Amino acid sequence: MRREDFGEASCTVARTMDIIGDPWTPLVLRDVALGISRFDAVQANLGISRKVLTQRLQALVDHEVVERIAYQERPVRYDYVLTAKGQDLALVLLAIQSFGDKWLMPGQEPLIWHHLTCDHDTSPQISCRHCGGELRPGEAVPRRGPGFAEDEWPAVGAALDAVAPFLER
Repeated sequence: MRREDFGEASCTVARTMDIIGDPWTPLVLRDVALGISRFDAVQANLGISRKVLTQRLQALVDHEVVERIAYQERPVRYDYVLTAKGQDLALVLLAIQSFGDKWLMPGQEPLIWHHLTCDHDTSPQISCRHCGGELRPGEAVPRRGPGFAEDEWPAVGAALDAVAPFLER
């Protein structure tokens, strides 16, 4: 079965899913983000085939999410590290983890994050960059951005029109 290509879609969710939209890639990204940086270590941790891991790492390199840094010359072996783009994408995994912690493993969270700035354990949340308040469903509404393609997304445009009155309060 051929996978749909969303790399040129006019939707940022679709374009992001083009990078991480298979079951293995987010897990590879998670391991690299956690510091498991060598091919053999990622392969052993995930139990993924070498062929699939090679493909997923190459895709992450091609998308400039991770970069390869040689740590050995003969044979050439690499560490995989997140780029700035990869660090931003890894934040998506925090949202996925937060969902899983709440709905799939409540009270049994496998990882707990410790915020170094305030020295407290915490859980990820999405907050407003202006007021710092947590963003919860129903407390924020979308509106058309500069890249919105009305002709490609008429149903989304209609949905945005329906929430537009909330912007006029």
